[in-house]
Amino acid sequence: MTTYLILYRQNMTTAERMAASTPEQAAEALQGMRAWAQRAGDAVVDFGAPLQVVDAGGDAGTPVGGYSILQADGIDALRSALEEHPHIAWGGTIEILEALPVSDM
Repeated sequence: MTTYLILYRQNMTTAERMAASTPEQAAEALQGMRAWAQRAGDAVVDFGAPLQVVDAGGDAGTPVGGYSILQADGIDALRSALEEHPHIAWGGTIEILEALPVSDM
């Protein structure tokens, strides 16, 4: 199994997104994420959390708004686990990073 770090990017910061959402919208978003995680099943290693940029380190790109850690038997299986992910429906993008093995650790 390969481990992947999934970064959820959006056109505004998480704080801005949360401030612009009603409590009902926030509950609906969380419900959508939980439903996706249930469909993804064992691929979800760590559901993750929303993130707030503290220091962009010179990255002026689209802010990272959250993360998850998934595992899969390759990129096709990972893409299958990410199908119908609600973050895409909300206008965000998903960045996939593969965790590479480190020897002697």
